[in-house]
Amino acid sequence: MMICRFNGGNLGLVKGDQVIDVTPVLGLLPAQHYPLPQKDLLIEALPKLRGAIEAEAKKGTSHALSSVRFEPPVANPGKIIGAPINYKAHVEESKADANIGHGRNITSIGDWGMFLKAGTSLIGCSDDIVLRFPERRNDHEIELGVIIGKQGNQIKAADAMGYIAGYTVALDMTLRGPEFQCFRKSIDTYSVIGPWLVTADEVADPDALDLWLTVNGEPKQKSNTSFLVYDIARLIEFASSFYTLMPGDIIMSGTPEGVGPVRPGDLIEAGINSIGQFSIRVAPEYA
Repeated sequence: MMICRFNGGNLGLVKGDQVIDVTPVLGLLPAQHYPLPQKDLLIEALPKLRGAIEAEAKKGTSHALSSVRFEPPVANPGKIIGAPINYKAHVEESKADANIGHGRNITSIGDWGMFLKAGTSLIGCSDDIVLRFPERRNDHEIELGVIIGKQGNQIKAADAMGYIAGYTVALDMTLRGPEFQCFRKSIDTYSVIGPWLVTADEVADPDALDLWLTVNGEPKQKSNTSFLVYDIARLIEFASSFYTLMPGDIIMSGTPEGVGPVRPGDLIEAGINSIGQFSIRVAPEYA
């Protein structure tokens, strides 16, 4: 099942080249009262709502994919979790390029740990990425986005796949510089996910997916998730050894080699096989 959010908070089921509006299903979500939970209610309820979504799709209005504005398929992630230097070839390019490493000792994800990105950095692929700091380098980083489906803490790798709601294409946009990653990568619009969420049952092996990215049509990144240093199950185990994972949390699983700068007006195209692809524009002016 491929689930999206579009055109001002509507819920869609993606089938072929159509988005079918199934927004009435949102009325089945439980009512909430203050203080609101630190999770995404739709992602938590998704297993129970699948039948209702399919039923609503039989009568919902269809829209061409090309005609809708895609919003982040997860509306309220409690956490956006990043996985630094998680492809060996990216480790090597970070050591070789001072503009990436910025004087840091590039060791391993096991040494560095993971990091959090601000929720306010999240956008959908129909929005523009708005760069900041024109005197500094702003890089593209394509990643497989993993959406957590249920609460878990100290999850064992052997059990980790049962905690996944689905997958999405993610861009972990990055300002290069001396600051910690949680600061440089949390700029508004620097976390992109979309165009939809593919439920976990539709992806046979998340550790064997081709991913690619181009800028203005020029190939920049191309790899496969089989080259992850910490695979998806290990990332969930690692993250949950520190954090309680909640429904809707997003793990950006790391980027392969080929990262590089983008500038105002650029067109980024990114895709992951079995998940999807999108084009996103870099806004014509810096913020």
